[in-house]
Amino acid sequence: MATELEVRVPMADGVELAATLYLPDDDRGPQPCLLEALPYRKDDLTSSYAESYRRLRDQFGYAVCRLDLRGTGSSSGDPTDEYQEAEQSDLVAVIAWLADQDWCDGNVGMWGTSYSGFNSLQIAAERPPALKAVCAIYASDDRWTDDVHWRGGALRLVDLVDYDHYMTPMTVLPPVPAVWGDGWRDEWRRRLETVEPWMLTWLRENRDGPYWRHGSLRSDGEGNGYDRIECPVMLVAGWADGYRNNTFRTVAALREAGVPHRLLAGPWVHADPTTAYPGPRLDLDVEMVAWFDHWLRDGGSKTPQEDRVEVFVRTATRPAAFLDQHEGYWVRDTWPSAMSSTETLAFDGPSSLVVKPDIGTAAWIDCGGHLPWGLSGDQREDDAYSLTFAWPAAGEVLFGHPVARLRVSADAPLASLSVKLCDVFADGASALVTRGSLDLTYRDGVHAPAEPTPLVPGQVYDVAIDLDACAYAFAHGQTIRLSVAGSDWPNTIAPPAPVTLTVHGGTLDLPIYDGTAWEPGFAPGAETSSEDPAGVSWTTTRDVLRQTTTCSVRHGSTYDVPHDGTATEEYAGDVIVDNVTFAQHATASCTYRLTWPGIEVRVTSTMRIDVSAEGYDVVIDVTAYDGDEQVSHREWAEHVPR
Repeated sequence: MATELEVRVPMADGVELAATLYLPDDDRGPQPCLLEALPYRKDDLTSSYAESYRRLRDQFGYAVCRLDLRGTGSSSGDPTDEYQEAEQSDLVAVIAWLADQDWCDGNVGMWGTSYSGFNSLQIAAERPPALKAVCAIYASDDRWTDDVHWRGGALRLVDLVDYDHYMTPMTVLPPVPAVWGDGWRDEWRRRLETVEPWMLTWLRENRDGPYWRHGSLRSDGEGNGYDRIECPVMLVAGWADGYRNNTFRTVAALREAGVPHRLLAGPWVHADPTTAYPGPRLDLDVEMVAWFDHWLRDGGSKTPQEDRVEVFVRTATRPAAFLDQHEGYWVRDTWPSAMSSTETLAFDGPSSLVVKPDIGTAAWIDCGGHLPWGLSGDQREDDAYSLTFAWPAAGEVLFGHPVARLRVSADAPLASLSVKLCDVFADGASALVTRGSLDLTYRDGVHAPAEPTPLVPGQVYDVAIDLDACAYAFAHGQTIRLSVAGSDWPNTIAPPAPVTLTVHGGTLDLPIYDGTAWEPGFAPGAETSSEDPAGVSWTTTRDVLRQTTTCSVRHGSTYDVPHDGTATEEYAGDVIVDNVTFAQHATASCTYRLTWPGIEVRVTSTMRIDVSAEGYDVVIDVTAYDGDEQVSHREWAEHVPR
């Protein structure tokens, strides 16, 4: 009979990690085990994930372990940061512990989405002997350039009011009383007294270096980090997701390192491809299980495995913030591909642009996800306040990273560059294909040892910007448009003061692909997306008199959780820019309320960050309640220099 067990996995330093085991019927005998490790509280806030674990157990015969990371959920220890060094040591020990259990055949796989995709790749680089394969979904190989903190050397602004802030109250929630047992209030008070907001570290670390190299496979400080991986790697990516760059460059590096690999890239946002928007959707569990069956089941790894990329090529589709289906077709190949080449388009100058700081709201976040974090809309309004360069489309198919090379100057020492590649319809509708952005103080490179250097006003610089990875086919009759602006707000912060940019000319390198369509035969996903806009607010407001622009979100939900409980989440966030002075700030509030019979706890956190030429002024406030009694109140206020 299939079972679910709550266990505590001991670590060498005395910390015990809370895990739920989903074990197949004993009659099956020992089976491979799949591990997912997250800080998002398995017993309440993400308890709905349990259905997918049960399916992996009941339909596919795997043992499954869901783990609360150190100091989160019902695990002991201190949650000092995401991907802390202790986390890697813990997970290596957990994998050895799982492999040693009598219900496990000694083979372990690791998988997960976003955070658990990141640590799947990180642990693969640690080479635990029992880890035989990983599947990293919407993950990154570079925490500095391709995560939710910094992009092109600039602070990601709108992300501050989402993940960056809500991890502050989440990490000080109590352990689940029914799992922890007696003393849960003592542990809760300890967390409230000792845990610091992770966001402060992410703001202080505003240069590439050892902090961001930790956990980044793109470089381990001594060369290519991919050669540390020996087990096979499956990657899942979405063209509307923020981690799309963990595709072609990662596969090329894995191939160079001789690591068996598969890339599956579809049109999706940061959500399960089975139910995500836009479609077409597929049953990802089926694809993932096929991968693990090959590498974890007896004899599977003895069968030749073809390294491959299976990629959805998007075609012209009218943009919408909430799009259920994207037109396109699938291709299958290896990467790098013999069918790839580069086409270079040139554009002239000089052309000058007085920068509007709020340009970018039509593509307000580059990581689409659950609403309100929707897709990019029609770009024509942003294009109207940008420098644009256009070419008639002739059926070009892009597969990889376009590169924009520009000669630019500015009349102020601090400036930014935003480059967007768009597909323009005959009636003027403009669909975003891919984008890139750069704080121009990082014009000599965003990775260490390069350091940001102010511009010399009037001096002309040669700048190259890698645009995000894409797979896109332009149709004859459409127009290829390159839009160049001085802001990508609120995706990243705008320059701190007014500035005029001049583009003196440049080129656009297009990664051309000459492959043919492929019929994949994937198991289908849901007919429609699981997203429900009801109760979700996402607005952009322009105050004409005060000359400010505000982007706001409001959302939340209440749902049942294990042990006869309920959970309520409430989120509110605003990002604001003054279009005259360029002053900008972000504010957010987040509340988690958890109830079980006779118990009600609540943690509320507020945040404000003001952006200036000198740096970032941060105020974070956290208040906790046990029933109606306030049991903790803490405040952090700090100025972080640029």
